[in-house]
Amino acid sequence: MLNHPSSPTQFLLSLLLLVCGWNTAACSLGEGRKIWQQPKPDPIIEGQSFLQDTFPSGFLWGSGTSAFQTEGAWDQEGKGPSIWDHFTNSTVSGNLVKETANVASDSYTRWEEDVEALEYLGARSYSFSLSWPRLFPDGNARGQPNTAAVQHYSRFIERLLEKEIEPIVTLHHWDLPQVLQECYGGWKNDSLVGLFEEYAAFCFHTFGSRVRYWLTMNNPYLVAVQGYGTGVHAPGETGGPAASLIVAHNLIRAHAKAWHTYNTHYRAAQKGKVSIVLGSHWVEPQRGQATAANVELCQQSVEAVLGWFANPIFGDGDYPVSLKIKHGALLPTFSPEERLWVQTTADFFALSFGPNNLRMGQGLVQYGQTVTPDLRRVLGWIKLEYGDPMVLVTEGSWFSEASVGKEDTVAIYLMKRFINQVLQAIKFDGVQVFGYSAWSLVDGFEWNYGFTVRRGLFYIDFSKPNRPRTPKTTAQYYRRVVTDNGFPSIETSREIRGRFPCKFHWGIADSTLQVHFYPFSPQFTDPHLYSWNLTGDGSLRPVPGVKIHTRRAQCTDYLAIQSHLRLFASTGASHYRFALNWSLILPQGDLSNVNTEALRYYRCVLTELKKLDLEAVVILYYPTHRASNLGLPGPLHASGGWLNYNTVEAFQEYAALCYKQLGSWVPYWITVNEPNRLADVYSSGKEKHQAAHNLLLAHAKAWRLYEREHSSQQRALVSLALHADWAKPANPFLDSHKAAAQRFLLFELGRFLDPLLGTRYEEKHSKGDYPQEMKAYLEERARVMGLPESPLPSFTETEREELRGTLSFIALNHFTTRLVSPYPYTQTNFQQRQPPDHGCLILSDPTWPSSSLGQAVVPWGLRKILNWVSQRYGGALPIIVTASGIDDPAPMEDKLRQHFLRSYLQEAFKAHQLDGVNLQGFYVWKLQDQHAPQFGLFTTTHHQSKAKASIAVYKEIITHGGFPEDNTMQTCRLNELHGPCSVCAWVFENKAMLVFGGSILLTGVMLVALVIFFIITKRNQTRGRGRGVNRRRRREGVPVCSCPPVKC
Repeated sequence: MLNHPSSPTQFLLSLLLLVCGWNTAACSLGEGRKIWQQPKPDPIIEGQSFLQDTFPSGFLWGSGTSAFQTEGAWDQEGKGPSIWDHFTNSTVSGNLVKETANVASDSYTRWEEDVEALEYLGARSYSFSLSWPRLFPDGNARGQPNTAAVQHYSRFIERLLEKEIEPIVTLHHWDLPQVLQECYGGWKNDSLVGLFEEYAAFCFHTFGSRVRYWLTMNNPYLVAVQGYGTGVHAPGETGGPAASLIVAHNLIRAHAKAWHTYNTHYRAAQKGKVSIVLGSHWVEPQRGQATAANVELCQQSVEAVLGWFANPIFGDGDYPVSLKIKHGALLPTFSPEERLWVQTTADFFALSFGPNNLRMGQGLVQYGQTVTPDLRRVLGWIKLEYGDPMVLVTEGSWFSEASVGKEDTVAIYLMKRFINQVLQAIKFDGVQVFGYSAWSLVDGFEWNYGFTVRRGLFYIDFSKPNRPRTPKTTAQYYRRVVTDNGFPSIETSREIRGRFPCKFHWGIADSTLQVHFYPFSPQFTDPHLYSWNLTGDGSLRPVPGVKIHTRRAQCTDYLAIQSHLRLFASTGASHYRFALNWSLILPQGDLSNVNTEALRYYRCVLTELKKLDLEAVVILYYPTHRASNLGLPGPLHASGGWLNYNTVEAFQEYAALCYKQLGSWVPYWITVNEPNRLADVYSSGKEKHQAAHNLLLAHAKAWRLYEREHSSQQRALVSLALHADWAKPANPFLDSHKAAAQRFLLFELGRFLDPLLGTRYEEKHSKGDYPQEMKAYLEERARVMGLPESPLPSFTETEREELRGTLSFIALNHFTTRLVSPYPYTQTNFQQRQPPDHGCLILSDPTWPSSSLGQAVVPWGLRKILNWVSQRYGGALPIIVTASGIDDPAPMEDKLRQHFLRSYLQEAFKAHQLDGVNLQGFYVWKLQDQHAPQFGLFTTTHHQSKAKASIAVYKEIITHGGFPEDNTMQTCRLNELHGPCSVCAWVFENKAMLVFGGSILLTGVMLVALVIFFIITKRNQTRGRGRGVNRRRRREGVPVCSCPPVKC
């Protein structure tokens, strides 16, 4: 029987604690539901996606293992069999486990190498478990212990302390002595509660003077459910929920009894702390909707795993109500005395958060909930639900497939995410986390998965008898985190102040400009004369037989142009990038059918821009997947498109037409937009390279044509625009990843820029060709694959000469940053899917904030790509970011885009100001949404083209000319200004009213002049008649009396 508190005084004291709360934070118990009711942290707020900060001083960095998984020596030096030894060495497991842990990592023999591994990491703690069957082969701690085992663990603990590594000791990590399973039925029998207490007491007595942190058992949920319910774990029993509930009850009581034993007999002298490791998953409500019903379902899901054990120990001493409702009479009960006795039997909260519980959590999901690996949210829930306890994360990690080996790149980012979530929980949520243990120190036996998965920081080759320990890249990463005590702020992340130069392009980029042929009024196209209200009904009726002359619509008549440019001018931007429609201008692909109306429409757009003192950047060819024929005229696409050299010549002919018809109004031309993305459309590697080859030649011919025939008069600059995302090595510790990132950039950018510009490191005669590294890589790849030759075409000497120098500026479209690793070549994936020619695999960092379409927001990547281009090709040519933006589903308050604009422009400014990059423009993608809210600065025309909040942000940066200290407006000399003329814009916007007002004023002036003329004429006439009478009187001799009148 249990030794419960029996005296009336003790009982009353316990009752008082239950009513009043056992600590000052107990008033907040049971508030875990609030975690889902609170808004989720906004990832665009500084630090909410990834926090650059350090952990509190003295934070307990560590790693851990368990005895059965790593010790081996399963039958050596007096060790007895455990239930897991029996499970793996017999037929009990069936086909579940085909391997054994008889040798495993051989840590029982090679423990000193494990200590060296901890030193390599810089760990301050080590969590390991004692083997109950090694210490007591018969499971009975009242008998004599195995001396060899006692000496082994004593030596191990002493060595850890010598290295200033804190031992965190687990009494029981699943390896129950087999004899207890056979004699008592294992944890189904409450006799094990007393047996465990005796074993715990021995360990406290023997090792306790050197151990400050004790953990009674690890993740009892998995023992109860998988060991005795489903049979996936040892002892392999399939008793279902009823057996699991009994086992869990006994495990909780065994833990409480061990805690009381330490508290009563050892705490005063040893001054240690005792807890139990509890595992958990995490769930978010259906579609993220935190309704009361959804929140309750989430709460029940967590209570079914973590709350099952935590509520009796950290809560009110009893099981959650949801479990009582769910299981009814199957659920064992605690008596009121037991509840008081079980409650508060932990000195801190020890949490396990890894793949085992998350896998189990999948089975608990219902009604659309989502299981997510969000450690921060779990920690926040623990604080709210259990009154802000001290927390030790004893197991935080993920797993890798065994084939991954030492280069466990993905695991680095999951580790980074988990550790940063702990840091956020500490800094933002106030959770009292005092330590983190990266699981596990070395590769070991992963329970029912055997050796097929790996979780170690150190790789072990299990085929070698000496089991050498080799640090994986996760070990190198964790070592850096431990050394830095977290993620200290980087100097380059700080904002700088200042302005861009006056000539800087503040632009907006669009795709192909839609042509609307019809003017907004029929008055210029309808030849009929109308009479109004002839029959008194107010209608217009055409006058029969009368035709009047019409005139062609003028540019000012196109409402579409006016409204579109009015939107653009309101942003404050100075440059507008848009594309012409090649297939519309030349439907047949040649000059046999020229759409003059389309050209006239484009001319109208350009002239209206000019009137507004705005500048155009015009793209000749804008390929897109959405357009039919990839934006090519139908006949050209049908004849092979860019695989056919005829398309190169056709493009030159098209460019000549556009230069001639529109060149007077275009200061910047872009021949082809993103040819590097267009080449990816083609299926085979050979076709991709041929298409890119011909696109380069087409650009060069168009550039040469302009230089030869139009540059002297029109003086525009000509370039092509490349998609230019930054490539970061996915694994910073591997040279192969660094090489892959560079190779990716060469295939993306160098393939196009090297032939046109060469590099600053090349001799002049070698320019005009593809990068040497790219050529060598493709030749070697062809050799390995057994191909006759490289798929990369060659330029003739004439073509190389024509290519050299055919860029007036460098145009880059930048949106995000990619993690790049070498493509894992295996026979299987090679057969399933042909790997990309650059041999790179694209990954993403889960700690980067991202948009709804999955675009990662990585501002520093823009600065990186600008520097890479500037350093490779020199700073002579200006660089213009001709498109950059992000999708944001917010209808009006597009916070993500606001953050994107501020942060990306700040990095662009650093590149210009600090790094000396010759950056001369930044264009936001794009002006207006087409359908649902996405990339546009304005809503769709269906939603009245309303301005989103991000426009104000962009306009403010433009007004200030960047990020000045004093936030004053930028003042430039008039001849330097490239911004829109505000007066011109006002005149343009109100021209109809001005014309009407002018007409009224002119009419008024004419009326006044007519009145004045009439008055003057009348006066003159009156004076003329008076003078005529006098003259007649003088001629007739009529006397005129000039004497005064005679008075009578």
